[in-house]
Amino acid sequence: MSKYDAETLARLIGMLPPAPVGWVQAAQELPAAKAEIDQIVVRAQADAEFRAALLADLETALQAEGIEPEPRVVDKVRRLLAND
Repeated sequence: MSKYDAETLARLIGMLPPAPVGWVQAAQELPAAKAEIDQIVVRAQADAEFRAALLADLETALQAEGIEPEPRVVDKVRRLLAND
């Protein structure tokens, strides 16, 4: 059993500084980014030509799809394609 009740926890959490803006923005963008990455991987599984374009130049292929090729996105897509 916890030694803190909900009211105490709420007060303590309220004393914390706000989350950095970048963290909040990343948390808001994460679900959409995950969905885009999943769509890219599904498409690459179904379309050999698209997969070859991704593997040849992932950053350019992502840009052509309207996805900013940020390092974490590129790394995630590479890992998913490698495990495919």
